[in-house]
Amino acid sequence: MPTDTPNTDTNATDPGDVVVIGAGPAGLTAAYELGKRGGTATVLEADDVVGGISRTVVADGYRFDIGGHRFFTKVKEVEALWHEILPDEEFMQRPRKSRIYYQGKFYDYPINVVNALKNLGPVEAVRCGLSFLWVRVRPPKDLTTLEGYIVSNYGRRLYEHFFETYSTKVWGVPPSEMSADWGAQRIKGMSLWDAVWEPIRGRFSRRDRSKQVTSLIEEFQYPKYGPGMMWERCHELVEGQGSKVQFRAKVTRVEHRDGRAVSVTATDESGAETTHAADHVVSTMPFPALLRAMDPPPPAEVLAAAADLHFRDFLSVSLVVPEAKVDWSDNWIYIHDPEVKTMRIQNFGSWSPYLVKDGRNVLGLEYTVDEGDEWWSATDEHLIETGTKELVRLGLIQSDDVEQGYVVRMPKAYPVYDEDYQRNVGVLRGWLEANVANVHPVGRNGMHRYNNQDHSMMTAMLTVENLYGASHDIWEVNVEAEYHETSETASSASGSSGTGRDAPILPKRT
Repeated sequence: MPTDTPNTDTNATDPGDVVVIGAGPAGLTAAYELGKRGGTATVLEADDVVGGISRTVVADGYRFDIGGHRFFTKVKEVEALWHEILPDEEFMQRPRKSRIYYQGKFYDYPINVVNALKNLGPVEAVRCGLSFLWVRVRPPKDLTTLEGYIVSNYGRRLYEHFFETYSTKVWGVPPSEMSADWGAQRIKGMSLWDAVWEPIRGRFSRRDRSKQVTSLIEEFQYPKYGPGMMWERCHELVEGQGSKVQFRAKVTRVEHRDGRAVSVTATDESGAETTHAADHVVSTMPFPALLRAMDPPPPAEVLAAAADLHFRDFLSVSLVVPEAKVDWSDNWIYIHDPEVKTMRIQNFGSWSPYLVKDGRNVLGLEYTVDEGDEWWSATDEHLIETGTKELVRLGLIQSDDVEQGYVVRMPKAYPVYDEDYQRNVGVLRGWLEANVANVHPVGRNGMHRYNNQDHSMMTAMLTVENLYGASHDIWEVNVEAEYHETSETASSASGSSGTGRDAPILPKRT
């Protein structure tokens, strides 16, 4: 996290005409922070709603959160800003509960080995134990992959039960082709031996308990009408400060000369162009698209690096069912059954009763896909039918329980980390800093970093301070020695840095 002293002098040099690209959390935060200092911005949003992936979709009185957004952060400035935008009474304190659903049973998450072995039954428990002992004698030859890392810590049978299928669903490639670094971060270095021995040793040991592996947070804040409520209110505040948010304004050109951007051009649905003068540009649009919009264009090698950055896309099928038919209270459950494609199921009624109607609940089946593939291109009717069949296949509902369905598609939801992404991001970043220094990428897609909402907001907050004379390196935001959703004493086994919210390193697309 940057350590520069924040510049809060509202009399500092006026940054002039500021264009903000995107009205998601980072873009609206930038505009709002600018307004607090007396400045204004023109915010250009390609969609017709605010919030980006943190929006709340509303249909027939139901509200759908895109992926489930817990409002939890260790960044005090961000938490203060949440409560500055929304009054305290608009937040609910929600218990965090998520489990794995596998072979008709619920398993604790994070993995509790005792619970897992009990659910698997005595025979399979013995097999898992023997599998773990076997890797003590014969560890996997390749420990650089996610598969090798997990197998060496848990044994192959537990890996096949609880890790292989889910990772493949999310990222589209098997763990045998992913980097081990992500496993070290997310699994926090806990082996099967640690999971069984730690509670016993901790009871009788006087050693420093702060060094023990700890669990994920137990509760979080949540706006009662969903995360979009935050950004809808922020939109109102931004407009009240004098800034303007323009919808259906797709940025197609960023003109620059003499080392600085001078204007931003956006195109509306009719093809009409509007050009806005710019002394600074704060961009949350996908990093590759930003470089492709430059006029004159960057050199061929920079455009090649931009073309080599990829995304996974998100699709949600939300099914309305009678409240009484959902007998589990988890916020969401992870689905490890290889016979269905859904990777996770949101239980919107457990996020907030204000998201659903009396007597009804909504289950949101989540899928990661590639824009344009057969899932992305399928009709809503087909996806609703398929989602219903998957819930029935899992034994969670009966087919006639589903009363209504809705489909939400969200492109470019997850920046893909392949083995060249850091180099490619570095090429783009280096060219911008050398040639268009007043263009400031922020946020998840803007920086091609797998940030959570809070760290995306922080990049915007610090960027506005930079516009007024500070010198923060926003690329250092979220470079932490620990996974930020664990308790304060948790430590990361990976030692990774600079990746934001860690995601696996994936093989190159061919």
